[in-house]
Amino acid sequence: MQTVHVVAVITAKAGMRDKVLEAFRANVPAVRAEQGCIEYQATIDTDGAGSLQTRFGEDTFVVVEKWESLDALKAHAAAPHMAAYAARTKALIASRAVHVLSPA
Repeated sequence: MQTVHVVAVITAKAGMRDKVLEAFRANVPAVRAEQGCIEYQATIDTDGAGSLQTRFGEDTFVVVEKWESLDALKAHAAAPHMAAYAARTKALIASRAVHVLSPA
């Protein structure tokens, strides 16, 4: 099976990013314990990169994931702890874009 990568761009409602990240971090141990999870981490804009970067902004964070297979990712998406996380953060999130990628 081929690994898959996920880049999920999460934009919180104004001023709510820290609250969403708090819920995200509480969910991380359950996700990392899932079969097939290789990497799962929230990232934010790096300060000091200057013209090297295009910033996402103060309300956005990006989740970088790597899974052993598409089946593992699908199981992750259906996991009860992910449904609970989505319910806890739904009112705090303005938008979400999930990109599922394969190695070229």
